[in-house]
Amino acid sequence: MKRPGFITALFPALLLWPLASVASEWDVPAEPGALAHVLAQAEDGDVLKLAPGRHSGAVVIDKALTLEGNGAAVIDGLGEGSVISVTVPGVVVRGLTIEGSGSSHQTIDSGVTLGKKATGAIVENNRLIGNLYGVNIHGAKDSLVANNFIEGRRDHRVNDRGNGVYVWNAPGARVEGNDVRWGRDGIFVNTSKKNSFKNNQFRELRFAVHYMHADDSEVIGNVSIGNDLGYAVMFSKRVRIIGNISIGDADHGVMLNYANSSEVRGNLVRDGGNRCTFLYNAHKNLISGNRFERCATGIHFTAGSERNEISGNAFIGNRTQVKYVGSRWVDWSANGLGNYWSDFAAYDINGDGIADTPYRPNDSMDHILWTQPAAKLLLGAPAVQLVRWSQSAFPALLPGGVYDSRPMMQPVEIEIPALGDSS
Repeated sequence: MKRPGFITALFPALLLWPLASVASEWDVPAEPGALAHVLAQAEDGDVLKLAPGRHSGAVVIDKALTLEGNGAAVIDGLGEGSVISVTVPGVVVRGLTIEGSGSSHQTIDSGVTLGKKATGAIVENNRLIGNLYGVNIHGAKDSLVANNFIEGRRDHRVNDRGNGVYVWNAPGARVEGNDVRWGRDGIFVNTSKKNSFKNNQFRELRFAVHYMHADDSEVIGNVSIGNDLGYAVMFSKRVRIIGNISIGDADHGVMLNYANSSEVRGNLVRDGGNRCTFLYNAHKNLISGNRFERCATGIHFTAGSERNEISGNAFIGNRTQVKYVGSRWVDWSANGLGNYWSDFAAYDINGDGIADTPYRPNDSMDHILWTQPAAKLLLGAPAVQLVRWSQSAFPALLPGGVYDSRPMMQPVEIEIPALGDSS
C-alpha cells in the first residue's frame, strides 16, 4: 500500500527534473555588449552561438558552457588582458577567431587563458591571430587544445614574443593537431607533468617544443620546419620523443639538456644548420631508430653524457657524423644492432645486414681540431695524413671515443607526412 503513495509523491519531481536539466541555446548578435549580456544570463550547460561578425572582449567565462562561432565569429580583446578567460571546469571554446590580447608578459595576456579551476576545458578549431600568447594553460588539468591555427605577434623581437601554447602546472593537458607560427616557442611547458603534445606543426619560431621541468610526458608525431631549434627537453625525466620531424632547424633538431631516462625514437632530423642532435649532461636515454641527415654534426655529446643506448639509427651525409671527446671507448650498439653510417665503406660477406668490421667515426686529429680550431690550417700536411693513416691501420693507437661494433648495412627510412597549409 506504500508503493502507490511513493510514486504519487515522486511523480511531480520526475516531471520537473528533465526540464531543469535541459540546456539552453543562445543566439548572440554581433552587437556591442551583447556577448557580455548573454554570459551574465546563461547557466551551466548552455550553448552560446555567436553570429558572424565582431564581438567585443575581453570576456570571463565562469559557467560550464560552450562558446561556438562556426568559423565566422570574431572576438576582439581590444588590446586589454586576455581575450577569453576561463575560470571553471567543463568549458568549450570552439570555431572562433580570437584576436586583440594585451601585451603584458607579467599577466600573460593571451587569446585564451585556462585558469587553475578550468579542469577539462576544450579549446578547438579556432583561429588565434596576433595575440601575445595563443593559449595559456595555467594550471587547467586534463585540458585539450586541438586543431587550432595560432599565429603570433611579429611586432616584437622573437625573445619578446609570447608562446603559441604555454603550459604551466597542468597535469594531463593535451595539445594536438595545432598549426603554430610567428611566436617565441610553439609549445613551452614549465613545471608540469604527464602532458601530451601530438601531431602539431611549427614554423618560424625560436623553439618548436620547449620542455622545462616536465616529467613523464610525450612529444609524438610533430613537425618542425625552419625554426631555430626543434625539440628541446631540459631538466626533465622520462619524456618520450617519438616520430617527430625536424627540417631545416638552425641550431638543433633534438636537444637533451639535463634530460634523463627518456626515449628518442623514430624521429627524422634533416638539413639542420648545426647539430641534428645535441646531448648535454643527459644520461640513461634510449636513442633508437632515428634518421639524422645532412647536418653540420650528426650527434654531439658533451658534459659527461653517459649510459645512453644508441642503436638502430642512420647517420647520413653529415659533415661530422659524431662529435664525442672521451678517454674510454663507448660502443654504440645494443642487442646485436648498431647504426648505419653513410661514410663507412662497409662489407657484409655473410649477408646478415651487419657490417663485418666496426666503425670508428673520430680519430685523434678530430679531437685536436675540436679543441684547437686553428689546427685546420695543417689538415693538408703530410704529417697529419700519416697520423690518420696510422690510426686507421692500427686502431690501438686511437685515444678512445665512440665506436660501433655492429654497423648496419641499410639505413632506417622515415617518410615525411603531408604538411598542412599554414595560412
